[in-house]
Amino acid sequence: MPFLRRISRELERFADSELLEVSQWRRRFATLSGALLVGAVAVLFAYLGEAVQRLFDHVEGRLPLLPLLLTPLVFVTLIAITRRYVPEAASSGIPQVIAASRYPQHPLGRKLISLRVAFAKLFLALGSLLGGASVGREGPTVQISAAIMLRMHKLLRVPHTPGVFIAGGAAGVAAAFNTPLAGIAFAIEELAVAYEQRVAVLVMGAVMISGLMAQGLAGNYIYFGAVSSDIPLQTMLIVAPIAGLLGGALGGLFSRLLLSFRSPEGRWSAIATRRPLLLALVCGVIVAVLGVMTNGSTWGTGYDSSVTLLRGSEMPMEFGPAKFIATLATAISGIPGGIFAPSLAVGAGFGNLMAPLFPAEQAGAVVLLGMAGYFVGVVRTPLTAVIILSEATGSTTIILPLFATALIGDWAGSQICRERLYHVLARNFMPKDDGKDDEGKAGGKPAG
Repeated sequence: MPFLRRISRELERFADSELLEVSQWRRRFATLSGALLVGAVAVLFAYLGEAVQRLFDHVEGRLPLLPLLLTPLVFVTLIAITRRYVPEAASSGIPQVIAASRYPQHPLGRKLISLRVAFAKLFLALGSLLGGASVGREGPTVQISAAIMLRMHKLLRVPHTPGVFIAGGAAGVAAAFNTPLAGIAFAIEELAVAYEQRVAVLVMGAVMISGLMAQGLAGNYIYFGAVSSDIPLQTMLIVAPIAGLLGGALGGLFSRLLLSFRSPEGRWSAIATRRPLLLALVCGVIVAVLGVMTNGSTWGTGYDSSVTLLRGSEMPMEFGPAKFIATLATAISGIPGGIFAPSLAVGAGFGNLMAPLFPAEQAGAVVLLGMAGYFVGVVRTPLTAVIILSEATGSTTIILPLFATALIGDWAGSQICRERLYHVLARNFMPKDDGKDDEGKAGGKPAG
């Protein structure tokens, strides 16, 4: 009977719409609760990281030569634990999220972003700081945040798509730096292979909520503190090209040297595979010797040194080169820890080399442009770099010089290292039976 069939179809359509509405609300609640947890965990991680670094500084101040023994021992211990129990927690954490977002339904992808790995990452990264390694907490925060977001979606039986991983990682960047716009930019430039409108809404919601949660717990602060960024046009026309060309080239050199050890096709990758403990020992010795020789300026994230230089205060000229080598040695070792904050510190050290050529009141702005050039050369995300640095320093008047420096730095870095660092490192965590990734294209087949 046509009338009854029509009623039946209407009832089915109504039931489907009701189920769809319930599913949408579950997804929204999963994103809300996940983002709140991300903000809280990011603040906790920052607090613990600062406490651990203060503990190391206190011990090193009392026993200045102890790191010559302690740091290599910590490096070897961390590599042994990581390789034996949680190889998914090695190095930064951002490559793992990139790999997982490309294979969201693959068992390996889900394993990379599990709570077990997230907890291990947190404590192993704290161990790296306890040993004086030149690491940051932003990369680990991205992996931990993606794991939290994935777990909340699983608990509420919401299908996990690449957008879940991307939103979690972006929320982690936003909460770690207290830079919401940078979290969105990072999702677009680095994490997302195919950035769709649906993913955009998910990312922006997660970033906003996690940022508000972090601000509620830690206060509405500026990451590096307010920086005087006034710079005359004539100075900008000199500094921006130099900072972009030289800083970007140095950043590209860092990426190329790191990939020669840590990429699947790297020239010296066999050393990292066959002699991981020996490599960690050598890298630990290098970091320890540099730390002792520079009176501790190269230990840890480099945050205090960056703040000092941004405020126009003086630091030894050797800080930048020493921090470059310490960060490179730490990253080559493969111990858990990020390179965001140390790279910004290296860039500040590079800016410090240029600052004496200009009036003292312009030193902070010159250092800021140095940070932009080098950082973009390493990670190749100019938009993210500009937004992070402008939000993290409260600088708005220097946006155009930052963009100019970042774009030049991106080009210069690509001339030294043509492949993007995190995307190549992500191949280490992808299924081994896939072909080589067609860089920058969605659906490419990454190498193992």
